[in-house]
Amino acid sequence: MAKNILICDDAAFMRMMIKDILTKNGYVVVGEAENGAKAVEKYNETKPDLVLMDITMPEMDGIQALKKIKEGDPGAMVIMCSAMGQQAMVIESIQSGAKDFIVKPFQADRVLEAVKKVVG
Repeated sequence: MAKNILICDDAAFMRMMIKDILTKNGYVVVGEAENGAKAVEKYNETKPDLVLMDITMPEMDGIQALKKIKEGDPGAMVIMCSAMGQQAMVIESIQSGAKDFIVKPFQADRVLEAVKKVVG
């Protein structure tokens, strides 16, 4: 069965890129969010198998959103996305329950590798 994925990134271009990589490889994108607050809302609506979450977003950042999602669903699967040089934030997100992280600019094989590792 195809895995349902929620994409959260404030850049529409990044969401489009990730969506393209995932859909071409048999995954279903059930929603997109442009900030952390929307990510939490969409998560509760769609209950995806996996969330790809950008760390730096307006309104509520990815780490706050991750914590909120994990509060409501301790079993939530989240992979964080970050630009280079956000090491401290990556560590904090892993400590907050993220399963993995991918670095921008995205490489299709790395995105797929992380997704397969987390949800198969």
